[in-house]
Amino acid sequence: MTCEELRDHYELFVLGVAEDAEAGEIRAHLKRNCDVCAAGVKGARELTALLSATAPTASPRPELRRRIMASVAPPPPVVLEKRGFRWAPVWAAVAGLAALTAVYFEVRVRQEMDQSAQLRAELNRQAAEAAQRTAQLSRLNDALAIVNSTEAVEVTFGPKQQPSPAGKVFVSPQRGVLFIASRLPAAPAGKIYEMWIVPKRGAPAPAGLFQSGADGVALHLQPGPVDLNAAGAVAVTLENAGGATAPTPPILIAAALPPR
Repeated sequence: MTCEELRDHYELFVLGVAEDAEAGEIRAHLKRNCDVCAAGVKGARELTALLSATAPTASPRPELRRRIMASVAPPPPVVLEKRGFRWAPVWAAVAGLAALTAVYFEVRVRQEMDQSAQLRAELNRQAAEAAQRTAQLSRLNDALAIVNSTEAVEVTFGPKQQPSPAGKVFVSPQRGVLFIASRLPAAPAGKIYEMWIVPKRGAPAPAGLFQSGADGVALHLQPGPVDLNAAGAVAVTLENAGGATAPTPPILIAAALPPR
């Protein structure tokens, strides 16, 4: 028999339960100083020693032993006695192998769960980024629609010199108000900018909250129709984080709309 054919019999040979034919072949290979079989038997001995150390020595109940012996048709008892066959090491090895198998599958399950959790987190992150990009693109399209609208009113505010904020307001009767500013400092902690539509008569109406970027640039879009005949100006104030229902002085930016 070749070394490849004997590969699956090394452990049985070490345990002393290999068939006579295979056991004889392995002994013959070892006598010929076969490197493959020598390494295989050595590994089998190490594995058997490891498995024996992983579980306490235990003997099966007599009725369980009889059932197993009846199902696998064991060799005659006299042969086992001649070989000095002992069940305790075998059952210790089986118990150790079962323990190792249980640990292996537990580790694999945990690894699969960790990988699944990482995959879900990555998919959620990508979905959130995609949703954010979609929202930004939609906002940009709405802003461009207002800027390019033939009916939109454009108003410039602020001095050209620094450090006062400056920018433009675009008001479309159908699409809404677009506010663009530069040199507008970031709002302090707990504060936020709020835009207002100031009518010619009556109280100002809140038109959305926004923040300024670290570079001092702010862009705020408030969609919805605007009555240019009634609107007199667009203003900005600094409010508490939740916003306000009426402007809190002072008015930081005011862009008067042309009379109609």
